[in-house]
Amino acid sequence: MPPFEIASTPNPNSLKFTAQGFEFVSEGMISASAVEQAAGNALAERLCSEPLISNVFMLPQFMTVTKHPSASWDDLLPLVESAILEDGSRR
Repeated sequence: MPPFEIASTPNPNSLKFTAQGFEFVSEGMISASAVEQAAGNALAERLCSEPLISNVFMLPQFMTVTKHPSASWDDLLPLVESAILEDGSRR
């Protein structure tokens, strides 16, 4: 999987993740705040199972992860990065 980029958003609790040549969903979009809403997408399901993540929004070209206000990006970034890399290695 190619390296991914992380960008801030207007919401300080959200970060945008992109990766050249990688699709987070094959078509459409996913907006999920619970595993049941993740529509069978392994990456979305894994992220939604993390209690400190409040929402995952995916389009083919990028993903936005929103954390709970009390959570720290220092704690969550390694988890999100690992999930993206693991998902990319399965494709």
